[in-house]
Amino acid sequence: MARRFRGSDTFKVDAKGRVSIPAPFRRVIEASDPDWKDGLRPNIVIVYGPESQDWLDVFSMEAIHEMDEQIGMMQRGSPERLLIEELMYGQSFEAQIDDDGRLIIPQKYRDKIGLKNEAFFISAGDYFRIWNPETYEARAARRSQRLADQYPEDFDPRSLLPPLPRG
Repeated sequence: MARRFRGSDTFKVDAKGRVSIPAPFRRVIEASDPDWKDGLRPNIVIVYGPESQDWLDVFSMEAIHEMDEQIGMMQRGSPERLLIEELMYGQSFEAQIDDDGRLIIPQKYRDKIGLKNEAFFISAGDYFRIWNPETYEARAARRSQRLADQYPEDFDPRSLLPPLPRG
């Protein structure tokens, strides 16, 4: 099982689009890149998605390889496979973490998600997202309100987890 990204943090983005990756995230990226070894730059895949997507999904190489296998299992030429292929292959790019632990986000993707001086990182298990902090806060507030309307005040989201199979 792949190591998981955990936590969130906000980092400065410099004029060249360089942003530090949280150190715990870098450890997961390194451990999940089969080609990485000390002295080399670890690889990631960034999915920028369709025009309506206002964040970047950042996947470890291990997560990408798993998804490649899943895509390969889909019916070739099916609308569902074409959709996921466009997202994961056509609306993505490979990147590396530099020797200082930074990622360079090209200008067109910074513009797409409204990234200016800061980037908000939030983990999502085997990937993490990069947001404009204000966009994330607004989206999180709307999501919290929807959940508050749907569930009781003392609701524990862990109750949504399926039970583990018992051996």
